[in-house]
Amino acid sequence: MTDALSFPSNCSRRTFLRQTAAAGAGLALGTLATAPARAAKPEELYRISCTEYSLHRMIQKKELDNLEYAAFVRKTFGLDGVEYWNRPFFTKAEDEKYIAEMRKRADDAGVNGTVILIDGEGNLGDADEKKRIEAVDRHKKWVVAARKLGCHSIRVNARSTGTYEEQQKLSADGLRRLSEFGKDHECGIIVENHGGYSSNGKWLAGVMEMVDLPNCGTLPDFGNFRDYDRYLGVKELMPYAKSVSAKSHEFNEEGEEVHTDFLKMMKIVVDAGYHDYVGIEFEGGKVSEVEGVKATQRLLERVREKLAAAS
Repeated sequence: MTDALSFPSNCSRRTFLRQTAAAGAGLALGTLATAPARAAKPEELYRISCTEYSLHRMIQKKELDNLEYAAFVRKTFGLDGVEYWNRPFFTKAEDEKYIAEMRKRADDAGVNGTVILIDGEGNLGDADEKKRIEAVDRHKKWVVAARKLGCHSIRVNARSTGTYEEQQKLSADGLRRLSEFGKDHECGIIVENHGGYSSNGKWLAGVMEMVDLPNCGTLPDFGNFRDYDRYLGVKELMPYAKSVSAKSHEFNEEGEEVHTDFLKMMKIVVDAGYHDYVGIEFEGGKVSEVEGVKATQRLLERVREKLAAAS
């Protein structure tokens, strides 16, 4: 099983990105990873994982238990990577026995934990400084849990109030505080475009520049842009990406996602030098969650073959 590698501690984000570009490498999982000049195998372009939220209805109906999630993904989809979601084990972050059991079951199944998606722990960009600091503190236990689960990062939200510029400053403040804590645990703090100004690629990229820490990055989601070009948004967020979310809803008869051109989107991802896990996040309702994940997986595999053939 693979844990996260440590983030550089002696350079700023801008310095880190310059070094990355100079090395011809992408920023992925918080480390320098040299992009292959030509992919010998499609698998070298990117790996495919599953996000727990894809199966949230099964979990809610108690058809799938959180402890069984990693093994279920391995058995059902043959995938070796998972993103966890904190809601199914919201009260268990500091339960060492429970977290250890999650890790053991994932290890036994040959599955890598990559990220925990964090919701419901307060606004890291809250205009009230006391509430903002409280939100930071509530996220800290998830940093510790993530490392115990072998995850390289936690995904957080950058919610705030005020003007465009005020929300950037407030969100950057909360993210910087949490990222400083994350740095001590070799854990990334990554922000998803997930509503409000965070669904504006330029705004979120600006927040990353304000935080200016190597372990603070983004998790570009294909489908969470509102009144904003999704391809432009992903392109703007990829220089800071430590994970990627392949959002899907429904498919046409040819198996293509009807809202997102996956070939176009994944070319943006790969061209940015990213070659690690791309998490399937199925949110559709016309087919079962299992069938939706499988359809997204098949699409990502076809796209990977096409990109490899063109490289």
